[in-house]
Amino acid sequence: MPITAKLFARPVRRVWFCLLVLLAAFPATAQEAINNIQAGESAADQRSALMKSPEQNNYTFKDGDFRLLLEPSMSLEWNDNVNLSKTNTQDDFILKPALGIRASYPFTEKNLLFVDITVGYDRYLKHPGLSSFDLNSASGTGLSFDVGVEDFTFNFHDWISYVQDSAQTPNTANTDNFGTFQNTSGLSATWDMNQATTTLGYDHQIVLATSSDNQINHNSDMLNARFGVRVHPQWTVGTEATAAFTTYEQSYLNNNNAYTLGAYAEFSPGQTLKATLRGGFSTYQFQGGSTAIGTNPPVRTSDQNSWYGSINLSHAPRESIAYSLEAGHEVQLGIQSDLVEDWYVRPTVTWKFIRGTSFVTGFFYEHGDQGVGNVSGNLNENFDWYGGQFSVQQTLTSRLTLDLTYRLTVRSSTIPNDEYTQNLVGLQLTYHPK
Repeated sequence: MPITAKLFARPVRRVWFCLLVLLAAFPATAQEAINNIQAGESAADQRSALMKSPEQNNYTFKDGDFRLLLEPSMSLEWNDNVNLSKTNTQDDFILKPALGIRASYPFTEKNLLFVDITVGYDRYLKHPGLSSFDLNSASGTGLSFDVGVEDFTFNFHDWISYVQDSAQTPNTANTDNFGTFQNTSGLSATWDMNQATTTLGYDHQIVLATSSDNQINHNSDMLNARFGVRVHPQWTVGTEATAAFTTYEQSYLNNNNAYTLGAYAEFSPGQTLKATLRGGFSTYQFQGGSTAIGTNPPVRTSDQNSWYGSINLSHAPRESIAYSLEAGHEVQLGIQSDLVEDWYVRPTVTWKFIRGTSFVTGFFYEHGDQGVGNVSGNLNENFDWYGGQFSVQQTLTSRLTLDLTYRLTVRSSTIPNDEYTQNLVGLQLTYHPK
């Protein structure tokens, strides 16, 4: 599928993509700085395609080069375990109206203003106290402004999200309210030298807890740099480095500095296949022991040296099938402990063998170790977090689609009370402009 078509893909794929993005949305670390590099690359590819072929993209309103796409939707979900509990589970029906907003305006051939945001509201019918707004970006773009000057491209961006669903992160259990607001604003500069590219970036991230069960308020300043060389028309190889400096408001987590240094390789023989391999070393330096109330001795975590590695693959061999794979190893900041080390794998397959109908299946598995490097104090736990999702999208009319989704999430743990199983069934009606 061309990249331009992906920019405004139908909701069945967008819902699954949003889930994967949100799974990694909470920690702000050197690993998050690497994620910012990947998200920035993907968004830049989409914006570049939009600049080249704006006529291929749908819109609700058009005035000259300005295009605005509005996609309203209404969902009804049934969740059999909203409190993520092993026992005494609570079920609920959730009504979810939402509006997807995408706008673009190319000032010149190299200057593009682009907005992609979805605003929604989750209304819990049995437990109205859990009701909340949702705020996210289907493409991970948010607000972006590209400025091109000769061989340089400067990108100013602001990525914003708000989510309350505690099942979106593997590090929590026994909570029905884990509201988190996150805003990442920054800029990057790319120098394209034809066969070589250099990129420098800076992001400032603010994470605010909006519920009493969540206490991870912090600020992070993240730097990233990368240099790549096209050694073959289909291959690009290079090096990348990141640095992140995190300060917490809470007393039970430690301020820290984190650094990574590694290499990457990209294989892209055409628009239907892209694979990225990356790997390197990471180090976390913690600034003393925090003093949590009631903790004696104080919470302490030793400095940690580790490694990261990942593979990201997307392939659409024909119009009727497409698949993707994310797998890797990482160390990132935790929620109930300073560090979490985890392995993950996330395959997804989309089928279109019936006209007007799409099927999407996805699986996720993560094995994590909370409390890596603990000397005293905070949580120690090994957990497995896994499950899958199956979605069917049916085109009802030229403007209406209906999605049926089932999601299973299972968490096992060395802390028996932090295990749970959750089933979710959803039905979504979406309006699309012609």
